[in-house]
Amino acid sequence: MSDKASPLDDSKLDMPSLRVLITRLSAIGDCVLTLPLACAIRDAIPGAQIIWAAEPAGCQLLEGHSAIDHLVKVPKNFFKSPSALWKLRRTLHDLAPQLAIDPQGLTKSSLLGWLSGAQQRIGAAAPWGRELSTYFNNFRVRCEKRHIVDRTLELLLPLGVKKTEVRFDLPRYHAAEASMANFLSRDELYRGYAVLNVGAGWQSKLWPADRYASVARHLLDAWNLPSLVTWSGAEEKQAAEQVVQLAQGAAIMAPDTSLTELATLLRPATVLVGSDTGPMHLAAALGVRVVALHGSTRREESGPYGPANVAIQAYFQSGTSRERRSAQNDAMRAIEASEVQHACDMILSTLRARPAAVA
Repeated sequence: MSDKASPLDDSKLDMPSLRVLITRLSAIGDCVLTLPLACAIRDAIPGAQIIWAAEPAGCQLLEGHSAIDHLVKVPKNFFKSPSALWKLRRTLHDLAPQLAIDPQGLTKSSLLGWLSGAQQRIGAAAPWGRELSTYFNNFRVRCEKRHIVDRTLELLLPLGVKKTEVRFDLPRYHAAEASMANFLSRDELYRGYAVLNVGAGWQSKLWPADRYASVARHLLDAWNLPSLVTWSGAEEKQAAEQVVQLAQGAAIMAPDTSLTELATLLRPATVLVGSDTGPMHLAAALGVRVVALHGSTRREESGPYGPANVAIQAYFQSGTSRERRSAQNDAMRAIEASEVQHACDMILSTLRARPAAVA
């Protein structure tokens, strides 16, 4: 096995019609951040057949993407079920990938590449390649970039793909647009709105509700911009309701949404404020300006992609992934509402200063 990013043996790959498997199974934000990889393959090899294996939640957003030819839905915890493993192996063998690329760098993602029958399997060398991925991936790239998007694109170096335009190209979700049309036509929203995404999968990523409410009041007072508070699940709903109550008329509650409906609500937004979560990365990928709050993740690695966005971090709350996941939100509490308000002001002043587009 090689840890060098030298070109693969093209004699083993039918490059004009390359069949390539991407194994980014989860999470939502990481699936979004992997989309530039699929777009780059499509640009470099227009005739490629691109297969993406993902868990059901990710499949919601990936369905209909122009760079993906085949979407394989992978059950959660598939590796604990012999029957699920056998079914996935048969499905992937039928698709016959020549090459597998493992952006996730875990045992479960690299195992799928091996099960697919792809003879060449690209993944990251340690430390980004973790668990047994460095065993299942037989060509390992020493990734040097910090941000997940740029680091993922380095996996294409063995194919000779060096300079790429970073694109996400998320599709429009027409059924979701229809279901959200009435809500988006509300008087409070038609002139524009901010999104406050108050939830997070880790306790250590949560920012206090009263500070979100303070940002909402500032946006309405300073910019006449109401805030839409998004949420998912009962616990986040309670937090969102608290923000709306504390915002004193400056924020309204978003409805319960699917991921595609959430994307539909995010697309017209002026700015999003939230922590390092899937909705934050989804908003940035849709071209929404983002103010991201980081505590237990590093902003230089998983901040909102693109120079127009702002990532705020008081300090990095260190520890293993398991420790950071279950830690208290001390680093998030170190971020003051005034810092976030200032970041929003910078973004909004830039947007309002733009000349009007010529029809």
